[in-house]
Amino acid sequence: MNRKIFFTLLACASLTYACQQGTTKQAEQAETRDSAASGFAASIDGKEVKLYTLKNGSLSATLTNYGARLVTLNVADKEGNPVDIILGYDTADEFKQHASNFYGAIVGRYGNRIGDAKFTLNGETYALEKNDGKNSLHGGTNGVYNKVWDVESSSDSSVTLAYTSPDKEAGYPGTVTMKVTYLLNNAGELAIDYQATTDKETVLNLTNHAYFNLNGAGSSTILDHELQIDANAITEVDKTLIPTGKSLPVEGTAFDFRQAHRIGERIEEDNKQLKIGKGYDHNFELTKKEGYQKVAALYAPTTGIEMQIFTSEPGLQFYSGNFMADTDPKGKGGKVYPFRSALCLETQHFPDAPNQPTFPSTLLKPGQTYTSKTAYRFVNR
Repeated sequence: MNRKIFFTLLACASLTYACQQGTTKQAEQAETRDSAASGFAASIDGKEVKLYTLKNGSLSATLTNYGARLVTLNVADKEGNPVDIILGYDTADEFKQHASNFYGAIVGRYGNRIGDAKFTLNGETYALEKNDGKNSLHGGTNGVYNKVWDVESSSDSSVTLAYTSPDKEAGYPGTVTMKVTYLLNNAGELAIDYQATTDKETVLNLTNHAYFNLNGAGSSTILDHELQIDANAITEVDKTLIPTGKSLPVEGTAFDFRQAHRIGERIEEDNKQLKIGKGYDHNFELTKKEGYQKVAALYAPTTGIEMQIFTSEPGLQFYSGNFMADTDPKGKGGKVYPFRSALCLETQHFPDAPNQPTFPSTLLKPGQTYTSKTAYRFVNR
């Protein structure tokens, strides 16, 4: 056989094999994606639930329209390996069954607690759903975390979800139309933008309730993480974790994170507020001025991942996973999520603000647009 013809045939055969291998690999990847998405091919309250994938550079995330929630968030560690840093479940049904964990969800209408599950507005008292002892937490049992949102638009790196909460849903006044956009941007951030309008005076406080562990979801602790928060004071709480209306200076206490400290360093100190929360579960009153600024940073020495937090909100709820337990339902991939194996850093207005006239107002009136912006920026060091 002519040598030229022989090598031509050999090259064609190699190319064919490579193409077949590439096709097989693509098929396997598609099958993996389909398998992951199949856990979200469900119907909740008569509405279709789906899974959406976002990617930009080394950042990737999956979200579901059930609760407008994050399901995975993959960030590159210092070696360039992807690490899923948020807790969650493998299926929509599991999220529904364990909705009170709030994993990755948008919570509201009122994120955080409202004392005695009621507030008064324009002379009328509104009774809310009690789902935290005598208090209302994250909007009650009919909060927006427990609703199927509509997907208005999506792209490779962003998705916008919308939900209209009818008048008196969970006890809140006004029909409120809300939107949230998740974006993986070129600055290495997961950005979350919120907008809402109402047809009647109401209160509104939306936030995302992701549980983070920068060593990876299922890692046993967050006590080795280092945290820094720009706050000179916390909001004092009573034994039911409702604000007393008083601010407590952080200086000289276990709550002073103006300089970075390891979370486990002072969490067991003899401090009344720590004992009430069984650890950290408090609103930090940010020192930021009006506008959108960097307010905090979380760092995990093991992976080298640092998460910087930017927000337009006046407060940051730091929750150190004090009510988590080994007996909790297993999470993604059958992983156990034990005591203090994750933390929350929820950007927000202050808890119980509708009952606390000295707190920043959460009032939303017809003709106004509620806006809020938060971003989690990821770097390695």
